[in-house]
Amino acid sequence: MEKTEVRVRYAPSPTGLQHIGGVRTALFNYFFARSQGGKFILRIEDTDRERYSDESLDDLYSTLEWLGVKWDEGPVVGGPYGPYVQSERTELYREYAKKLVESGHAYYCYCTPERLEELREKQTKEKKDFGYDRHCRNLTPEEEQAYKDAGIKPVIRLKIPLEGYTEFEDFLLGPMKKRNSDISPDPILLKSDGFPTYHLANVIDDHFMKITHILRAQEWVPSIPLHVQLYKAFGWEPPVYCHLPMVMGSDGQKLSKRHGSTSVRDFRAKGYLPEAILNYVSLIGWSYDDSREFFTREELEKLFCLEKLNKAPGVFDYKKLDWFNGQYIRKKTDAELTELLMPYLEKAGIVHTPMTKEEEDILSKAIPLAKERLKYLSDIPEVIGFLFKAPESYNTEELIPKKLDKAKTLELLNIHLGMIPQFIELSEEAIEPVLRAKCDELGVKLGDFLMILRVAVTGTKISPPIVGSIKLLGAEETEKRINKVINILKGEV
Repeated sequence: MEKTEVRVRYAPSPTGLQHIGGVRTALFNYFFARSQGGKFILRIEDTDRERYSDESLDDLYSTLEWLGVKWDEGPVVGGPYGPYVQSERTELYREYAKKLVESGHAYYCYCTPERLEELREKQTKEKKDFGYDRHCRNLTPEEEQAYKDAGIKPVIRLKIPLEGYTEFEDFLLGPMKKRNSDISPDPILLKSDGFPTYHLANVIDDHFMKITHILRAQEWVPSIPLHVQLYKAFGWEPPVYCHLPMVMGSDGQKLSKRHGSTSVRDFRAKGYLPEAILNYVSLIGWSYDDSREFFTREELEKLFCLEKLNKAPGVFDYKKLDWFNGQYIRKKTDAELTELLMPYLEKAGIVHTPMTKEEEDILSKAIPLAKERLKYLSDIPEVIGFLFKAPESYNTEELIPKKLDKAKTLELLNIHLGMIPQFIELSEEAIEPVLRAKCDELGVKLGDFLMILRVAVTGTKISPPIVGSIKLLGAEETEKRINKVINILKGEV
């Protein structure tokens, strides 16, 4: 028997920016398709016209391109089962909704918004769960004709069985079933304006696009019984369902803006690398083994499998993502990193386009020093800005270590002035014992001794290695900055 080609889809609604949860779903679908030699389909579910936005659609395309995820079929690239945008498929939905009515699995409902509101108020007053009361399920031909004569445009509702259970199986969660009386009573399939609801369009598209596996978030589990009923009504075989573990914040709640940034656009702006996002997000709810953490996109395309998914929710740890990002930054060559950092340096006005020879020279020497200090690409102006422009002001609280006073700090700064030639001439390895000996002699900690120098020279407690920084600045500029701080502490400036 010939093996069926795996066909999966990512079907976002362009009503907001791409977020971590959605991207995780896209990646799992993409990697599963690649690992099985199948097809990854992108479908745009844009039937919610009130919330649709071109910005959201552009963000979707931009995000997938940034991550290096290419779809085999879908908008832009086309394919044999298009169009791949739901608003261009409305005739198909109308045709098949009417077929359900003709086969007795659905019916026209003429209830007005006013009647439905009255029903809602009545059920609320009686403290009942809101649900359609199936008022139009068994209309006589005469009753239906009266509604038509009144010019009321109907919706089409699915006839949910009144008794029994709907049984289904999920690849990850196992066999499940739901009492039919607990399924939303006769949900709308086609709205009065001729546009489909999510459920109808989703099932029809998955069938005609020959989707074999549906990988989506577990929040969609409640919709499976309804979708299974739709497949039965059409006489179609449903795909394999696999509902992915939830993406949670550190507090055990579903990841949301209260935990921090969730949109990929925000992560990009801050200076995360696509490799870091792709690698880390792919490990939320999936693991290859108990120890390996680093995977390239190409490796995940080969190794990903559904059997290694976790049932338990995955926690999105911002600190762990930061660590991944730092690791990937340090994997870059100096030339690659410089190219990535330029937009941040230009925006901060630290370098110009085109760069001067002096800027090029400083930058080429600064990048190797800064690489170890970067958590995000956006850190670069703060980390190396002092090499291009002297600090304009200082925080005196940072200048004076907690266990020292102003007099001792001034003494140490003057000692630093005398040591500038050694900082320039000696290597970092060679000067370390000299510095330790000096600190022993003075009775101060090496950390305090160097922190005073670091703040005086760079204006901040966080900077590239201070010895390398002084070598780049040169003796004259270093001396000038230390003297400025001495004068500030003396109250002369």
